[in-house]
Amino acid sequence: MGTVTTPDGTTIFYKDWGPRDGRPIVFHHGWPLSSDDWDAQLLYFLAKGYRVIAHDRRGHGRSSQPANGHDMDTYVADVNVLTDALDLQGAVHVGHSTGGGEVARYVAQAKPGRVSKAVLVAAVPPVMVKKDSNPEGTPIEVFDGFRAALAANRAQFFIDVPTGPFYGFNRPGAEVSQGLIDRWWLQGMTGAANAHYACIKAFSETDFTEDLRKIDVPVLVMHGTDDQVVPYADSGPKSAELLRNGTLKSYEGYPHGMLSTHPEVLNPDILAFVEGQG
Repeated sequence: MGTVTTPDGTTIFYKDWGPRDGRPIVFHHGWPLSSDDWDAQLLYFLAKGYRVIAHDRRGHGRSSQPANGHDMDTYVADVNVLTDALDLQGAVHVGHSTGGGEVARYVAQAKPGRVSKAVLVAAVPPVMVKKDSNPEGTPIEVFDGFRAALAANRAQFFIDVPTGPFYGFNRPGAEVSQGLIDRWWLQGMTGAANAHYACIKAFSETDFTEDLRKIDVPVLVMHGTDDQVVPYADSGPKSAELLRNGTLKSYEGYPHGMLSTHPEVLNPDILAFVEGQG
């Protein structure tokens, strides 16, 4: 574990496990979580001999809590500081939800040789919010509701989200894991309220269409058909279509937090993509 410092003085916390000469896989977490959300993936790929790296986005987890910079371009600039500091070559970047947007923009702009492949899991691209160019999107009023709930009682909001739509625990017959709910709450409450509030705009309104079009490395797009946070029809299939070398893998009935509810399925699928040709 270590830290890097960005030009504006923000300290970014990261984990870096495994052999220094191992192929690096970099994991980018969702809102409002931290690198801890990747436990099941970090352990799995570490055991396979990979070098696994995951950071806490500014204002999240154990990174510092600045007043500014809670936007996608700054998030990506922070990732550049980290990957430059570690001098990562041929890395695979894996992003979940908001982290998927971060991956899309980072990979689209990455220095030559830095990235070999990317994986977008239940990711926010191309764009979430409903607008003229995205009539199937989620109405802005939904995100306004997120902001209102966070400002009114963040602690309760951060119970309601994982208890309900995030893991699909609100579905009939769902096998509820109190541990996952508690872990989600703890990660969220470790971060900063201002960062979480501002990040709602970053993940919902940032348009990644042109980023996706620029990416030329192979990209695996993974999305659950019962994603209640980032709806399937407005995300996964559209992203795969925009990518030059994209592959869509759909998971029938899986929720937004499927990396945690079904790691025994998703981890081998990611591994197969990482180790595959192309």
